[in-house]
Amino acid sequence: MTRHLFLLALLSVVVIIDGVCAFADDSHPNVILIMADDIGYECFGCYGSEQYQTPHIDRMAERGMRLTHCYSQPLCTPSRVKLMTGLSNVRNYAAFSVLRRDQKTIGQYFHEAGYRTAIAGKWQLLGADHYSKQFREKGTWPQDTGFDNICLWQVDKRTERYHEPGLWIDDKNQQFGNDDYGPEICTDYLIDFMKEHKDEPFFAYYPMILVHNPFVPTPDSKSLTSKNRQRNFEDMVAYMDKLVGRIVQATEDMGIADRTLILFTGDNGTNRQITSTLDGRKIKGGKGLMTDAGTRVALVAQWPGVIPEGKVCEDLVDFSDFLPTVLEATGQDVPESLDGHSLLPQLRGEPGTPRDWIHIYYCPRPEKTPAQQFVRDQRWKLHADGRFFDVPNDVLEQNPIEDLRPDSPEAMAHAKLTKALASFPSKGQSLLDFGESPQP
Repeated sequence: MTRHLFLLALLSVVVIIDGVCAFADDSHPNVILIMADDIGYECFGCYGSEQYQTPHIDRMAERGMRLTHCYSQPLCTPSRVKLMTGLSNVRNYAAFSVLRRDQKTIGQYFHEAGYRTAIAGKWQLLGADHYSKQFREKGTWPQDTGFDNICLWQVDKRTERYHEPGLWIDDKNQQFGNDDYGPEICTDYLIDFMKEHKDEPFFAYYPMILVHNPFVPTPDSKSLTSKNRQRNFEDMVAYMDKLVGRIVQATEDMGIADRTLILFTGDNGTNRQITSTLDGRKIKGGKGLMTDAGTRVALVAQWPGVIPEGKVCEDLVDFSDFLPTVLEATGQDVPESLDGHSLLPQLRGEPGTPRDWIHIYYCPRPEKTPAQQFVRDQRWKLHADGRFFDVPNDVLEQNPIEDLRPDSPEAMAHAKLTKALASFPSKGQSLLDFGESPQP
């Protein structure tokens, strides 16, 4: 075999490096999944905001795609469980701050596929030391979920998250000084991971610490002693955007942007202490609520050469869709048992098979709170208790529709959503029902 043919053959196979598969072709792109904490769609320039400064995420939208109908769970842990497993909360959510140990996660899928994997940011899925004993450490340790490299806030201990943070880094707790900023440490960690593995396929999951309260000044704030909650929040949004920009820029500097899919979203609506203005309308944060203010979040995707530039997609997106989307994008099999639908065709600018509806089951503390659930499309929304809304014309959901004339648009939508709701179990589970957290 000639030297030339030998090299071609070598490039067509999977190379084993340190026991991990490293693919030498472009069929296994990198994936960076970024999720900000406590921020609704109304806080981004690319969604029409003039109040917040988000130039880097806006640039992602210009160079890629902005999706207008992405819906999270109303609260952090429920959203994280749904995103990481591709399943509705009604099937696997059992306690706040807990990820059941028997759940297969996004990190495990990528690890088994031979990807290098890293996670940085906020965990809150084990049951840290400030939770009641019945839930403490009954969830999942991050090192058991398929991640090789770990830099996280709130694993087994609740510490400061911003200034003078305490972080769990590669299986041990580390305390930092007052001049250190938690979100910056996490971003540096991920970029170092990307540099180390830029010649191998990697999966980086960044559930950000920002912009969750406490609303404190950032290193870039004009006043480092400000107590102005709204002003500090706006500074935190700007700093969050800056860190996202650093991640995106790193892919360009390393020459891997064209083989890297980057997805950015938020885990739930904005904190209720915050009021924003969008298109002349005041929007009070709705974290924890089942309205748009609690569940409608930004979703921006960038993948140069694959995702068309400046594209806007109005298809429905559910948080269970992230897992099948990234699995398909990286050539992995998508289990039929998942509730999510892959968005890869739409990201490529193709019609795909858009969802007719999404489903949200919400019971943040199953041991003591009643469950809520709804199904909806872009316009119509049906709650399990029978309330039915025309959301664009009643975004606060104050005037339920009761007159369903036969063959009217609302009657047909109601029939469709009623059938959809019936396709899911009506009851979830509580961790207390298992005694101990179920084992894998």
